[in-house]
Amino acid sequence: MDFAAKGQDLVAKANKRLNSFSLFGGGSKYEDAAELYEKAANQFKLGKAWNEAGDAYIKLAEVHMKLESKHDAASAWVEAAKALLKSDQRRAVTCLQQAVSLYTDMGRLGMAARQLREIAEVLEKEGNKEECIMFFEQAADLFATENSMSEANKCNLKIAQFAAELERYPQAIKIYEEVARACVDNNLLKYSAKGHLLNAGICQLCSADVATIRGAIDRYRDIDLNFDSSRECNFLSTLADALDEGDVEAFTNAVAEFDSLTRLDAWKTTLLVRVKRKITSREEEVEEEDLT
Repeated sequence: MDFAAKGQDLVAKANKRLNSFSLFGGGSKYEDAAELYEKAANQFKLGKAWNEAGDAYIKLAEVHMKLESKHDAASAWVEAAKALLKSDQRRAVTCLQQAVSLYTDMGRLGMAARQLREIAEVLEKEGNKEECIMFFEQAADLFATENSMSEANKCNLKIAQFAAELERYPQAIKIYEEVARACVDNNLLKYSAKGHLLNAGICQLCSADVATIRGAIDRYRDIDLNFDSSRECNFLSTLADALDEGDVEAFTNAVAEFDSLTRLDAWKTTLLVRVKRKITSREEEVEEEDLT
């Protein structure tokens, strides 16, 4: 069966119905058109004609607005985005923004936040970190407004991740420390606090002087009373010593030892390579001074 052709036929019927004259008001023709556009979108999806499916859902959203049904219109925009994600991510983002606008107007802030997070995740796949941060921030704010703090923190952690990658370390450090504090106060999450403090500490190593780093580690011991005896704390302290002494070998050995017991993810590895370069560049500066 040619699903796409059937979809086109249904779209033509929907367009004709919309343009028909109705003696008793337009409600019926809009309802009929909405039904036809939805059927058309389903046919396009079956035929994997994603652009056409997206277009049909956009038409459906517009018709629902004529019927003054914002909720159905928002749902249609979301469906349009889902279809377009497979073919045109930028148009998908635009559709999600339309849904966000409608959900916000209706006071459905949790739904708006979920769509904002979806936009951020689309942009993340595109590698667009700057825009990605902006939408995660908007989503986090709305989740927090709705008291969905766990969802807000998930968004905030993504912001911290990308901020650090963009070398905006103070922003990342602030978020990791705040999330760690929130975890310590939650019995279910308190054991994850040390991981967030480790991330904050690695950002400190990338950006701060040794005295500031040591002060931060002391502060982390106060945030989480279990941090002092943890491998994460010992790891950060060892790295701070290596940085202070300009000892690349000690730094490399500490990283290898920690990684052998707790696998370092790509994000931590990237940042630790930056710290290693920091030590190496200092070594080179000292060598140059010795030669002069």
